[in-house]
Amino acid sequence: METLEEVIVEHPFFRGLRAEYVTLIARCAGNVRFAPSQYLFHEGEIADRFFLVRRGLVSLEIFVPGRGPVSIQTVSEQEVIGWSWMVRPYRWRYTARALEQTRAVAFDASCMRRKCDANHDLGYEMMLRFAGIISYRLQATRLQFMDIYSLNG
Repeated sequence: METLEEVIVEHPFFRGLRAEYVTLIARCAGNVRFAPSQYLFHEGEIADRFFLVRRGLVSLEIFVPGRGPVSIQTVSEQEVIGWSWMVRPYRWRYTARALEQTRAVAFDASCMRRKCDANHDLGYEMMLRFAGIISYRLQATRLQFMDIYSLNG
């Protein structure tokens, strides 16, 4: 059985992360499972963690008035879910729902913020890595809305 440190080191999101940082953040992590249709979190709730998806599929959804939940992206193995833990007011900007049996590593947000505050180099490294995720999700949302408006226009 793999240790959490081994899982973190092998995950593409953390590829190249210094060994001492891996050791630090592994102390904030734990394995989790989600059944099909189970919610990982809901838009507007406190963002208290983020996830490395190991197996499964997760739909990222936003609520559109007059339309209901709209999927902006489907996240699969080897991807990361959750950047809202880094940005005040630490509230989820979207909803995440498992589409199938999903296994992930969950990182406690309070623990991660304390580690990043204590080690600014780690904090900077995490910010750089999550900036790419934020940019990617923003683009996916933009494209999804272009599809929605072109259907209604």
